[in-house]
Amino acid sequence: GGGGDGDSAAKSKVRANKPTSKYNEEISSDSETEGKRQSNEDNEYAETPQEKKLRLAKLYLEQLKDEGKPVLSMRHAGLKLQSLEQKGKLQRLIAKDLIPPDASEIRVLRGHKLPITCLVITPDDKCIFSAAKDCSIIKWDVESGKKLHTIHGGRKGTEDRHVGHTAHILCMAVSSDGKYLATGDMNKLIMIWEAATCKHLYKFTGHKGPVSGLSFRKGTHDLYSASHDRSIKVWNVDENAYVETLFGHQDSITGLDSLSRERCVTAGGRDRTVRVWKIAEESQLVFHGHEGSIDCIQLINEEHMITGADDGSVSLWSVNKKKPLSTVKKAHGCHGDAELQQPHWVASVAALHNSDTVASGSHNSQVQLWKCGQNYRGLEPLFSIPVPGFVNSLKFSSAGQFLVAGVGQEHRLGRWWRLKEAKNGIYVIPLKRKPPNPEEAKMTE
Repeated sequence: GGGGDGDSAAKSKVRANKPTSKYNEEISSDSETEGKRQSNEDNEYAETPQEKKLRLAKLYLEQLKDEGKPVLSMRHAGLKLQSLEQKGKLQRLIAKDLIPPDASEIRVLRGHKLPITCLVITPDDKCIFSAAKDCSIIKWDVESGKKLHTIHGGRKGTEDRHVGHTAHILCMAVSSDGKYLATGDMNKLIMIWEAATCKHLYKFTGHKGPVSGLSFRKGTHDLYSASHDRSIKVWNVDENAYVETLFGHQDSITGLDSLSRERCVTAGGRDRTVRVWKIAEESQLVFHGHEGSIDCIQLINEEHMITGADDGSVSLWSVNKKKPLSTVKKAHGCHGDAELQQPHWVASVAALHNSDTVASGSHNSQVQLWKCGQNYRGLEPLFSIPVPGFVNSLKFSSAGQFLVAGVGQEHRLGRWWRLKEAKNGIYVIPLKRKPPNPEEAKMTE
């Protein structure tokens, strides 16, 4: 296992300031994997990474022409595009083209006996991993909807001999090359699996409370974990090693996310703060906004994030502003009698990376899609999709072809109440586009 805090001094310098040769090799191989991933995304359009770069660069040149800006070479446009993407300035505008799917087009995958708590989609969009309060993990094939593998949960007290979780799984993450799956549970444990075979590799111990958030830094095998013990830990999965612990939140951390930068973002539940952790500088930024417990968080791009809270609000943030750019209160409506009305808690949020489209889930039997305004200055409702039950987890596929909801009869964090009519299942929701308008099609060719 990854040692507890006792070993931290010895191991904490795994991430030395000067990159070792091994790290240099990894960095150079990084661009390859990125290429592979891109081509997978575009199978549907049979577009190679080069063609995609070219198409985007052409679009970008057109845009500059329209704005009367000097026109650059294709190569320059390509580089500029890359830096815009990294700075979170590139917004794929797709919200305007999305239309609600018919109920018949939504597929439900049944296999978990208890409420789904979390899920991830593999980077090639081919498989889904889901976990539930039954302590099991299921790997699904997206296209056929079949179970590829089940890692069964064990009974309490069988920890020593059972390979797998024996407590509710709260969070999971998959590395951007699809190699590793990480899962975290109420029992303070993090398990590392080989995603392709579902073979158990390591167990990381050290957190003193339930593990509530996990994320691999994109392009690396560095893993960030968050816990109800209020701390964040950094691990190096390749080395099976603990790196360091970060402190700052005043309450249980409820969620964590990261992208390519050496930083992660967290939601601090009842301390009502969102934090951005700059790992290398060992510093943190603190953000305030929601009135209730902030229960979920996702990055939209390197600069913007979305959060949901139990006061029923959904907020949109920039990492450069201390307060939200935009907040929608009662995003999922209210329940109860007129005098005692309570907003439906927001239990999950998701973002289609580098786009203007985000989603939120609650227990009002609706997944809500939102369009982010220009420069992320507003949130407008697009449409909602009927999904009965607690929507405990939401994820967009990388290529933006579908949205997956993990649903249960209970909230992922407790048993406040049950919705008996709900099914514990995975809902695969297609993201349908308007048929292209012949006039617009000309522009995009």
